[in-house]
Amino acid sequence: QVQLVESGGGLVQAGGSLRLSCAASGRTVSVYNMAWFRQAPEKEREFVAGITYSGSSTSYADTVKGRFTISRDNAKNTVYLQMNSLKPEDTAVYYCAAQWGSTRVVTTSSGYNLWGQGTQVSVSS
Repeated sequence: QVQLVESGGGLVQAGGSLRLSCAASGRTVSVYNMAWFRQAPEKEREFVAGITYSGSSTSYADTVKGRFTISRDNAKNTVYLQMNSLKPEDTAVYYCAAQWGSTRVVTTSSGYNLWGQGTQVSVSS
C-alpha cells in the first residue's frame, strides 16, 4: 500500500518562496503520474500542477504558471512543488496525489487514486 506524506508548508510573506515535498512509502511512485492540488476554505479542491510518471510532461493551472514548478526524483520516491512569488491567494491546504492508468497529466481530482493528508500554506500580505 502506497502512502503519500506532504511536508514543507508554512507561513510566508507575499513574494516569498516555499518548496513542498511529497514522499511516498510502501511502493515506488515511478509508475504513477503525480500532481498537486489545493483547497482554500469554502472553496473546491483545484488542480495546481501535475507531472507524468517519467517526468517528460508537466501541466500547470493558469494561476500558478510561471511561478510554480513541479518536479520529481523517482530514485528518492519524492515529488516536489517549488513555489515562488507567492501571493495571499495561494493560501490553502496543498495535497499530493497519485494517478495511474493515463499517459498524460489528469487535471481533475476525481481522476486520482491516492491522496496525502495535506500541508498548510499561508501567505501573508
